[in-house]
Amino acid sequence: MISFPNCKINIGLNIIGKRTDGFHNIETVFYPLTLCDALEILPAANDTVNDQFILQGMEMDGDSEQNLCMKALRLLQKERSIQPVKIVLMKKIPIGAGLGGGSSDAAYTLKMLNFYSGAGFSNEQLIGMSSKLGSDCAFFIINKPVFATGKGDLMTPVSLSLAGYTIVIVKPPVFVSTAEAYSGTTPVVPEQSLKELIKLPVSKWRDVIKNDFEKTIFRNHPEIAAIKQKMYDMGAVYASMSGSGSSLFGIFKESLNAPDAFPGCFYHEEKGI
Repeated sequence: MISFPNCKINIGLNIIGKRTDGFHNIETVFYPLTLCDALEILPAANDTVNDQFILQGMEMDGDSEQNLCMKALRLLQKERSIQPVKIVLMKKIPIGAGLGGGSSDAAYTLKMLNFYSGAGFSNEQLIGMSSKLGSDCAFFIINKPVFATGKGDLMTPVSLSLAGYTIVIVKPPVFVSTAEAYSGTTPVVPEQSLKELIKLPVSKWRDVIKNDFEKTIFRNHPEIAAIKQKMYDMGAVYASMSGSGSSLFGIFKESLNAPDAFPGCFYHEEKGI
């Protein structure tokens, strides 16, 4: 079995409160894009009784058991007996970019193993399981534009289409930890919810839809702020950091096709859906 776990962008991100469990309550809009990894699940080799995990495309440090794909496998194995499998992950979505690549890989692993093993879990059950792996994993079970609250795991559909626009993603070679992203933020409930602001025309978003992480991250990493400004200079209708970064996206009325404008950065461009 092969599937293609896609990424997402955050259109707006408001940090609205601190939770008793140590997390924060947020509100954001998750929007799926077609930039994707490739994920294959097949029976393990006949001469092994162990599950196998193979990573291709990008190097990642650490024990393979800590990869979210393997954590998803272990989670499902607690519920159902699954014969040893071989998981092959080809990474294309940048790591540490705020694009949800790891969360998507985990969610797709759950969906694929559910089918592969005949476990028969419903989407609602898979959403519950995926929430144990990460706050935005559940989104990739739904994989449609949603307004998300809580830790990002309480979602309601929103009517939003960026068809007709071009979306450009730029990921500089800068790592921003979640701890750093939250370190300079102060939770504030906005006067107007993002759920209402997202209904405005895209041309109006620049002045009213913000990502609360940008204030701290732009101060610590001015090169990230410079990319956002450059997108506006090049004609973006709206530009923002996605999640806690360090990737930025710009929404353009026409194709940009300008990877040379962002040297040393990962560059991706696609038509809105």
